[in-house]
Amino acid sequence: MERTTLTVTELNNAIKTLLDREPMLADVCVRGELSNYKIYPSGHHYFTLKDAESSLRCVMFKSSASKLRFRPESGMGVTAFGRVTVYPRDGAYQLYCTALQPEGTGDLQVAFEQLKARLSAEGLFDSEHKKPLPAFPEKIAIITSSAGAAVHDMIRILGHRWPMTKVLLLPVRVQGVEAPPEIAGAIRYANEFHVADLIITGRGGGSIEDLWAFNDERVARAIYASEIPVISAVGHEPDVTISDYVADRRASTPSNAAEIAVPDWHEMRDVLDGFEIRSRQAMQKKLTQLSQRLDAIAQKRVLSDPGVYIDNRRMELDHMRDRLGAAAERKLAAGKQDFVKLAAALDAMSPLRVLTRGYSLTQDAQGHTVRSASQLKTGDRVRLRFAEGGADCTVDSLYEGEAQ
Repeated sequence: MERTTLTVTELNNAIKTLLDREPMLADVCVRGELSNYKIYPSGHHYFTLKDAESSLRCVMFKSSASKLRFRPESGMGVTAFGRVTVYPRDGAYQLYCTALQPEGTGDLQVAFEQLKARLSAEGLFDSEHKKPLPAFPEKIAIITSSAGAAVHDMIRILGHRWPMTKVLLLPVRVQGVEAPPEIAGAIRYANEFHVADLIITGRGGGSIEDLWAFNDERVARAIYASEIPVISAVGHEPDVTISDYVADRRASTPSNAAEIAVPDWHEMRDVLDGFEIRSRQAMQKKLTQLSQRLDAIAQKRVLSDPGVYIDNRRMELDHMRDRLGAAAERKLAAGKQDFVKLAAALDAMSPLRVLTRGYSLTQDAQGHTVRSASQLKTGDRVRLRFAEGGADCTVDSLYEGEAQ
């Protein structure tokens, strides 16, 4: 029997035909761990799916990869969906993947956690970026679906609580692939044209798929970039979206957002009534105090008999004059005593006091006191001064040392 000789290409194509005809390989689900996950500039994803003993080459083309809601990473456990066939050029079979499902949780939850972690690392959730809400907003822009019950609840509550606020509805889709760009665009529009001083964006409750538009990165970044404060009101109390983390304030429901946005004018009226009562009470108390003070002044004798006041002041003046006179006399006596003491001390130090004890004072012709014989010479004229009187003398002789 003669064998048929095939080229490599013919053999690979034959194997590919066999695999393509196998129904089980046309739609398979394979569970494993992602490895060597790479995204090429073309948009195609190439990776290996492996378990403890084997590995499988996989490719996901751009058209299928664009539908992924999460970012696959190496080491992640997934279930891959697709078909198995041969790539004739390499002669190797591989899985042409059309979808990936993370193990243990849905792809939307994985995408939520990944985006949450990335935006948190960038600081979009930080409290220092949160803007305070206006206490009495004049205009509020509501960005939501015009057909939902949520918008009617918000408008009703806003009108009941604070009818002075003008409400502007910017209708957008809140579900589907068109929703995120519409919501982000409405937020940018409100900021560009300054249509309001507060924004409420959100929708009623639903599944995670229904609320997914508010987990979109484009919406999150539009909220973060908004100069107008934003309240996020998505779903019910347990529902938490990325928009809730980025917004300046999170409301548990759309109705709660309306309650947060404006004060209740009934409560404000009660507060003002309380202020009025306290003001009236304070004014009455002040008037009572002034009236009592007026009565006390009216009873003073100075008003009924002004002369008494003058007489009292005269008596005080006489008393003060007596006190000043006595103080002056005491001051003068003390001064006299000080003068006597100082005069005695000065007299004790006077040279004339020394002369009374038998000493004399010698002065030369110029009137200078002679303290030493060296200041004189024979024949000089000197003047001697005694306690009483004096004498003019001529120096006959001089000697050194003690007097002879």
